[in-house]
Amino acid sequence: MRARFMKFMTASWQQSTSNGLNLPAWISRHRKPLVLIVFTLVAYEAAINRMQQPLPWAIAALLLSTLITGFAWPHWLIRHLSVTRTGPERAEEDEIIHFHAIISNHGWLPRFMIEAVDHLPFVGAAQGTETAGEKVLGVVAYIGGNTTRSFDVPLLCEKRGFYRLGPVGLASSFPLGLAEARQQKNGGVQTLTIYPDVFTIMKLPLSGTQSEIHRGGFLLPKGAGAAEFSGLREYRRGDNPRHVHWPTTARLNELMVKEFEPLASASLYIVLDLSADANVGKGKHSSFEYAVRIAASIGRYACSNGMPIQLNGEGAHSLAIGLGSGDAHFRSILDALAVVAADGATPYAKVVQNAAMNCRHGQTVVVFLSEPEVRFADTVQAIALLRARGAHVLAIAFERESFLAETALPAQPLPSLWAGLLDLGVACLPIRNGDDLVAVFNP
Repeated sequence: MRARFMKFMTASWQQSTSNGLNLPAWISRHRKPLVLIVFTLVAYEAAINRMQQPLPWAIAALLLSTLITGFAWPHWLIRHLSVTRTGPERAEEDEIIHFHAIISNHGWLPRFMIEAVDHLPFVGAAQGTETAGEKVLGVVAYIGGNTTRSFDVPLLCEKRGFYRLGPVGLASSFPLGLAEARQQKNGGVQTLTIYPDVFTIMKLPLSGTQSEIHRGGFLLPKGAGAAEFSGLREYRRGDNPRHVHWPTTARLNELMVKEFEPLASASLYIVLDLSADANVGKGKHSSFEYAVRIAASIGRYACSNGMPIQLNGEGAHSLAIGLGSGDAHFRSILDALAVVAADGATPYAKVVQNAAMNCRHGQTVVVFLSEPEVRFADTVQAIALLRARGAHVLAIAFERESFLAETALPAQPLPSLWAGLLDLGVACLPIRNGDDLVAVFNP
């Protein structure tokens, strides 16, 4: 019998190796049943060699019944059971949501030590590691016949994204832990959209857009025309006589003219870099995740202040949100940013050039600079084209080394090519891994 067992183990080893399984890990997980099987085989071999002695047979029978119970009982425990899980379909990063699980026993006999196991890919997603996302929602120690047990499970939404949850299942290894029986059906399948974390922005370096005149409180570039009355002053040679304020002139016995300030609403154009090699770092602490958070926060700032804003990017799937404002437009921006990924191959310079061809004169274009240094020069030329087209540019410049390093690094100067952006009149905000974005944007 020992020879048969060794032959069986050798065949199992060869089959598992051919299937690409990790044999040491498999043996470690099944150490208890393997040890009990060995003891049972040894006990029966000893009993056969001592046919007239009842004690070895009793020990072998006890071990065999223990082995059968350890494998069969968990499968019986999860029979006639069902589980459902409900929860929200939308949430925000770093928000704690609650799932409600209900386990129902449709049989007459009670059940013990039942686990509710769910597939939750967003659990552990912040670290950027590939995990199964399986989580034990809870353990019910006892559930009577024809009764139900329910409980709530708090979970942290670690990273933005669109996740497919479930199916939720049941598992038990009671009473001996020799084997785990699982029951998994198609119930509990739902989706969860986690929106990027949005921080507060009090003010941005913006200018008014001439096409949005009379619609806001931002100064237009000098010489762009008059829009809003700002006060009175003494008449100067060359002033338009139609701007003379006659009641004040009569009262002061001196020519006084009305002075105007060019005011308009700012218009924003966010251009994300969706190329794969521009994203550095892992999980939630990658440069692209920072860029998405910044884009979402600028979107809320614009929509809350009635500023038109649009969003663009070129990845495996194009990102294109047209010009608009208001709460509904901000919701569409959040929906797009929740699922956008850095999976493209289009050079960022080309994306910025396309934006230059489509932007409005005086519009503020927000660019994100995190690509490899070999492409810096082309991107700077594309930004120069934006300026030549009359656009204002706000550059969010990422320090790549800080996102690649496992430990915090001292602040590094930005690449020399970015210094040329200052000559183009571009406002730059440097971003490092670990920065408090609220403090960066609200100094």
